[in-house]
Amino acid sequence: MIMNDITSTAKAMIDIALVWILAYAVIKNLKDNVKMVFLLKGVLILIIVKLISDYFDLKTTGVILEYILTWGVLAVIIIFQPEIRNSLEQLGKKQIITKHRSLTLDEREKVVYEIMNAIDYMRKAKIGGLMVIEREISLGDYIEKSKSLDADISAELLISIFFPRNPLHDGGVIIQGNKITSAGAVFPISLNGKINKKLGTRHRAALGISEESDCIAIVVSEETGKISIAIEGILNYNLSIDDARMILIEELKPKKELLLDDELEDEPESEADNNEEK
Repeated sequence: MIMNDITSTAKAMIDIALVWILAYAVIKNLKDNVKMVFLLKGVLILIIVKLISDYFDLKTTGVILEYILTWGVLAVIIIFQPEIRNSLEQLGKKQIITKHRSLTLDEREKVVYEIMNAIDYMRKAKIGGLMVIEREISLGDYIEKSKSLDADISAELLISIFFPRNPLHDGGVIIQGNKITSAGAVFPISLNGKINKKLGTRHRAALGISEESDCIAIVVSEETGKISIAIEGILNYNLSIDDARMILIEELKPKKELLLDDELEDEPESEADNNEEK
């Protein structure tokens, strides 16, 4: 009997943990999808109204809402098929161990240093370029279709890739951790109707890939030398070199997950903690 009780309790705990993990993953992936957030709010409102109608025995309202909730699932799947597909794709592309997470502080500083040196040279010489830094969501599909390099990151190499007449200068560079993984990558063009028509293909491609993943897409304009950074479907246009550097430093910091102790960076103990130990 005791063993059965322990087994039942363990199963219940595992069941609850799996539900919480699934709910956490869904909320984390949908929180930045505006359409899906509005959809979930709408469904929640309908459920609340249905409960109220059942409580007060509002038959007509209850019947209508029952039909809506019964057939609404199918309608939602059809109408929001692109959003659901993109969310599931991002969930599937999430990497447990990412190269940018494994970088030390010195390695991250070197990555920023080399990228910013290249950007500074390119903006002054008006050399156009697109650099995409992978984070949690894999860019493997784009890496496979581009020219493999797997080279240590350096300002000189980045500049030479985007130098005019170089065969790879029209595409984008993909950076994983402290490596330039590939060059000549082709990214999807954003279909956002609010984009300024003056912006070229590089800016639209940067915005497009940032809408599909959590990457950092850096653009240097060939015509004006202006620096732009696209993150999560938002284009930060005409940045100063210092602003671009600060954004890069902040965005490359690995996000701390409280559920994963091994991902927390080692921090010095406070004086209070040391006193308590004494």
